[in-house]
Amino acid sequence: MSGRVEKVVPLRTPLWPAGHLPLKGGERLSGRSEGGISANLRRQRAYRAAASVVDPEIPAVTIEDLGILRGVEMEGDVAVARVTPTYTGCPAVLAIELAVEAALREAGFEPRVERVIAPAWTTDWISEEGREKLRAYGIAPPAKASNSIRALFGETEVTCPRCGSPETARVSEFGSTACKALYRCESCHEPFDYFKCI
Repeated sequence: MSGRVEKVVPLRTPLWPAGHLPLKGGERLSGRSEGGISANLRRQRAYRAAASVVDPEIPAVTIEDLGILRGVEMEGDVAVARVTPTYTGCPAVLAIELAVEAALREAGFEPRVERVIAPAWTTDWISEEGREKLRAYGIAPPAKASNSIRALFGETEVTCPRCGSPETARVSEFGSTACKALYRCESCHEPFDYFKCI
């Protein structure tokens, strides 16, 4: 039986409390499965498992880096992961949901994945670490202001992720995926994708 749930779940606040870090490798849980610290550790362990899933289109970043993973909660023995696609028609969302299911199952949880489409994902949710990983992978990260008219309409300065030059030119509004534009550096002459501000 698949743990995926095809429904819209409105989400008003992030599910992961600020200041709480998931478990690191090698940490162990106590024998108790309910109540107190043990329940929180189970949720952290489930979150860490889901957060380790890489984006199938950009394997250099995790779904946590991209802000796609909204949170993980425990409902009894079921780990409920909530993910938000980068856009409604994103072809990778099913692959992401299946990978989250598999990661949770491998970590010893009965998984359920819920797709959350409100509020809509924004490039502002990409972490600083995620932006650096994109750059290292050869993708120029988006401007960090989705409320900027200039950034939304592609009028922002895009720096080459390879040589750092601001002398770049857009070749095509669409790159390797719909959420990226194709650019060329005028200094090093290398083509690269720019992750569009959404």
